[in-house]
Amino acid sequence: MHHEIALISTIAVGLVYALIAGYVANRLRLPPLVGYLLAGIVVGPFTPGFVADAKLAPQLAEIGVILLMFGVGLHFSLRDLLAVRRIAVPGALVQVITTVVMSYGVSRLWGWSNGAGLVLGLALSVASTVVLLRALEIQGLLSSSSGRIAVGWLVVEDLFTVVVLVLLPALAALLTEQPISEASVNHGEWDLLLTLGIALAKLAGFVIFMLLLGARLLRWLLNRVAATASRELFTLAIVAAAIGIGFGVSEGFGLSFALGAFFAGVVVGECGHGERAAAELRPLQDVFNALFFVAIGMLFDPKILLREPFAELAVVAVIVLGKPAVTFLIMVLLRYPIRTALIIAAGLAQIGEFSFILAELGIGLHLLPADAQSLIVAGALISIALNSFLLRAARSLASRAGASEPREQASMV
Repeated sequence: MHHEIALISTIAVGLVYALIAGYVANRLRLPPLVGYLLAGIVVGPFTPGFVADAKLAPQLAEIGVILLMFGVGLHFSLRDLLAVRRIAVPGALVQVITTVVMSYGVSRLWGWSNGAGLVLGLALSVASTVVLLRALEIQGLLSSSSGRIAVGWLVVEDLFTVVVLVLLPALAALLTEQPISEASVNHGEWDLLLTLGIALAKLAGFVIFMLLLGARLLRWLLNRVAATASRELFTLAIVAAAIGIGFGVSEGFGLSFALGAFFAGVVVGECGHGERAAAELRPLQDVFNALFFVAIGMLFDPKILLREPFAELAVVAVIVLGKPAVTFLIMVLLRYPIRTALIIAAGLAQIGEFSFILAELGIGLHLLPADAQSLIVAGALISIALNSFLLRAARSLASRAGASEPREQASMV
């Protein structure tokens, strides 16, 4: 294959395989994301046949992450979060902590390091925004009280993960288990505090910049472009804002592309152009989301299922049994209806895009072993495939139990 056509061939073959596999998954009443991941496995280096460019695929996936995080920011509403804060904030944080503890305990049985156990737990604790929103939409639950609580829960998880992505590189030195002399302990602690302080200062500087200057400039630009009544220019402005701010944050503040795109989405959503931006960007998001999951699927080595079958079973058990059980218990203890508890527990019984981002970062920081990526991808495949069935089973179980959807539950939290 000529290097000159590597980009074209990777996009062309990736999209064709994603279309075929996504269509088959849809016919089997599975989320298309399952098909995209399978397409990535087919074009990956661990299976015979065409192999996509391993250097270009991650860059295409990065664009997918930027657009995904921009979309998350567009749908982020402080009002909606405040409306369900009494359940979403403590519930999400307790669920994340509990999942981390479970995953950490299991990973220690495999002989993994403290850092590996922590990163694995964080990766398994975060549900996929794409999967849950699509599932709630299909089930007609997005505007229900259960749907609003689930979305608020997701927002808290996403915000928590954004903070983790900022702090994890600074904590890597502490989490990496390397022998150090007693004479360098104090020096290492000061270095860690300095690194954490710099990371937090960069984050604070970026947030202040966006609130004081960036938001005004972006609002002014979008208002001017919208006044032209040109759909073409508006779409270009939105894409430029998402990718341009993501790149600028990475170069200027040393933070992640995803963080910049998220805040850009928040600003666009708050300045009155959120709905139009989401509608214009949706087709492009769908395309690059497909390429993102294809790129993730390329990292999966099917042999892991033969090498580490019990480890994979443990990962799946944490995702589809441990997390839902904890979530259900939290909801019940906070005196929420059984129906609401069942639906949210079932909806959160999966992992997705943030899990992959955390796994890649963990491997890049030498915290996670290479096999962890395949374990997490396999766990995502299985949990996403099961998610729609779990949601339907939860609704059926709630109906048989005589539970009904409370009309004003969201207003009482």
